Amino acid sequence: MSPVPSSRSAEAAARAAAQGVEADLSIELPGREPVGARVYGQRAKGDVAPLVLHFHGGTFVCGGLDNGRNVARLLAGAGAVVVSLAYPLAPQSPFPEPIEVGYAALEWLYKQRTKLGGKGSQVYLAGEEAGGNLAAAVALIARDRAHPPIAGQILLSPMLDPCAGTASLRNATNDAAECRWASGWEKYLSCPSNAMHPYAVPSGSLRLSALAPALVLVGADDAMHDEAMTFANRLRAAGIEVTSSVLPSAANWPKALYDTENTGCVACEAAVQQHFREFFSATTPPPATANHPS
Repeated sequence: MSPVPSSRSAEAAARAAAQGVEADLSIELPGREPVGARVYGQRAKGDVAPLVLHFHGGTFVCGGLDNGRNVARLLAGAGAVVVSLAYPLAPQSPFPEPIEVGYAALEWLYKQRTKLGGKGSQVYLAGEEAGGNLAAAVALIARDRAHPPIAGQILLSPMLDPCAGTASLRNATNDAAECRWASGWEKYLSCPSNAMHPYAVPSGSLRLSALAPALVLVGADDAMHDEAMTFANRLRAAGIEVTSSVLPSAANWPKALYDTENTGCVACEAAVQQHFREFFSATTPPPATANHPS
């Protein structure tokens, strides 16, 4: 797939969504270099579809559009139009550059929501592993900047604990002192003080109120299991509507979510898509009904 010039990115994305083809785009962002993206999903003419900005996994330091394919296709299969983002990677682009690019892309997506998702389309954030961190961080930024409105955040095995000391992570790495997640955190944060910033570590935020509803999914032997479930409980305590689930058939998570050679997620695809469909349904307001004189 060849990139589409940024000046025609919205039109090309809309055509891709109408035709149900996967198309690469270059999104022009104010004051920044253009960022690559890929559109998934199909919206029939006259229909309204959820519109999702998606962040792939890769421990903040690796990955690209192909690594976002597994989850983006699952979201599209659940009825969404998905724009998967090739956000800048650490260490060349450490915190806060990836989330600032993500927020700028969110603003772009919101402006194109009618063209891409249909009139009344709602915007969601989604991500797996490091991408789950970025999705949660951009949700915090959107709340703090009071724009744009977010209908929900979908976090799959989100990478949320830079201390890398949870039992689930230790079990997954056999108590290794060094692991790819710890290394990724070090390169992303770039300096220890950034670990205190809520946009870098959303799970450490002292204010989680007024955020969008969340769907949090993990695997039974998932390295990110403990930090994801802890974050889900903290969101609930802050009054946020949260749906969380442990999928016993989700093998090799979170790597299977963004592994381009993955065949280990097949058993859980139906369950994941069903969670997506139910979440979209639960967070979509019913259509307005006309008032007829009696």
